[in-house]
Amino acid sequence: MAISLPSAVFAAAVLIFINETGFRQSTQATTRIEEAQETRTAVNRMLQHMLDAETGQRGYLLTGDAQYLEPYDAATADINQTLDTLRRLYVPYPAELADFGILSRTVSRKLAEMDLSVRLRKQGKEEAWKFVLTTDVGMEQMNVIRNQIGKMRQLSNTKMGEAQAQITRSLQLSRLGIALMALTGLLGFYRYLQKTQALLHSGKREQESLQRERDQLDKEVQDRTATLAELATHLQQVREDERGHLARELHDELGALLTAAKLDVARIKSRLGVISPEATERIQHLIETLNSGIALKRRIVEDLRPSSLSHLGLVASLEILTREFEDRAGLSITTDLEVVELDHTAQLTVYRLVQESLTNMGKYAEARQAEVGLHNFDSYITVEVKDDGKGFDSMNISAGSHGLAGMRHRVQAAGGRLTVTSSPGQGTRIFAVLPKMKVAC
Repeated sequence: MAISLPSAVFAAAVLIFINETGFRQSTQATTRIEEAQETRTAVNRMLQHMLDAETGQRGYLLTGDAQYLEPYDAATADINQTLDTLRRLYVPYPAELADFGILSRTVSRKLAEMDLSVRLRKQGKEEAWKFVLTTDVGMEQMNVIRNQIGKMRQLSNTKMGEAQAQITRSLQLSRLGIALMALTGLLGFYRYLQKTQALLHSGKREQESLQRERDQLDKEVQDRTATLAELATHLQQVREDERGHLARELHDELGALLTAAKLDVARIKSRLGVISPEATERIQHLIETLNSGIALKRRIVEDLRPSSLSHLGLVASLEILTREFEDRAGLSITTDLEVVELDHTAQLTVYRLVQESLTNMGKYAEARQAEVGLHNFDSYITVEVKDDGKGFDSMNISAGSHGLAGMRHRVQAAGGRLTVTSSPGQGTRIFAVLPKMKVAC
């Protein structure tokens, strides 16, 4: 750019200079051609007028007929005008003005000679005008006039030739300048194409390098994403296993302890016989506390590992889950559940999805009514949980919303798709589509 731009400006300036120089020279040459043409025309007209005047003068002298004086008078009047024209044309050229002076003086003497003979003829002086006519003065003057006119004509032709030659040189100079500038432009364009081609190749190499790096990064991201997905699935499975283990421990160990304690209290009560009302009340309170502990244990066990999935199926488990949540949260839940054939992992995914949705609803939604739906199709099932709560901006979910992220990952790990639709004041809709898996026999 630092070299190309000044070069282009210099080339344009040179081309403009050549064109302007050629234009000025051509204009000057054209002006000289016009002047030479006008001069040649004027000298030719001068010679023609002199011949016409001489012819009219001789006709009048020989015949005495006044009609011959009309062309004579007209010619002499035109001669004076032509002399004025020639004088104007030769004034800018002092070197050529001398030739015009000779012509002008000779023409004046010739006109005076013809005027003298005409006046003598009018006066009837036959001998006098015949003497004038027979002398060689008039012929000498005409020869001088012819010679001067020929010389001036030749000079005009020379000037015209020089002007034409100048125009030719100007045109050749312009052609040469245009050709050089065209070659320079082609060379510059060739260099520009080379630079452009080099830039294109460089850009292509950079694009290929960037594409390789991008592909590498995409592969790394995909590998990392797959690794994180596997890790999240593994952690989720570990969590489920821990829940199952904890549920079994609570059911087997804590359940046995609470049941044994309840049986011991019942045995003690039967052996005490009649006891005070206060003791009876204490024993009854202990029995109710043990019953509450057993119920709490059962509820915790069901939350950790819903045994109803294995014994009663998915639909019954969801009915139990929604009824218990309805009692705890104090809202109305409508269910529309269809029987579906899913393996245990997919059933657990659906159960956890509904459980997490209801938990979030109880924490944040402030809803009065809710709907839970499970529908069966040929190759997939749909799960839907809706509420009429306060909702939220689904386009601006905070990074700390691990519940939604967990639900989405669980559904995606099962090969499905989760959609969360919500807006402030319009409630929330969680909708999942899960493919059907062949149930193992």
